[in-house]
Amino acid sequence: MKDIKSFEAPKYGGAGYTLVEEGIYKTEDNGETIYVSSLSFVQEPEFGEGGSAAEISQYPLEELLDEFGCWIRDFYEDLNTENSTICYQEFASGTQEEIKNLRSIIGKHTYMRTDGQYMKLCIE
Repeated sequence: MKDIKSFEAPKYGGAGYTLVEEGIYKTEDNGETIYVSSLSFVQEPEFGEGGSAAEISQYPLEELLDEFGCWIRDFYEDLNTENSTICYQEFASGTQEEIKNLRSIIGKHTYMRTDGQYMKLCIE
């Protein structure tokens, strides 16, 4: 994943979302308070990632979710099309701190590499 940027989803301007800090919103999901943030990024097929936004690869996305204690809340299907190379995802967490930590990847290069016999998440 490269060209990772904050994405200001139009829905954040509507009811049910409260800005708590730059790019992070508080909302409710099934009666629980959660924190959300959306990112855009470009996949890198040379690292085994998908070729279009409609085919967002499992890795390194799944590793990022594990690393930062988040989950995907919105896939933005209307934006993630076969004709687009820019991917959009909304990330969610039960804590503001986890979302803030996830946003530390903005502007960085994130990929998987082999470290001996295991795959390792790299954030540079």
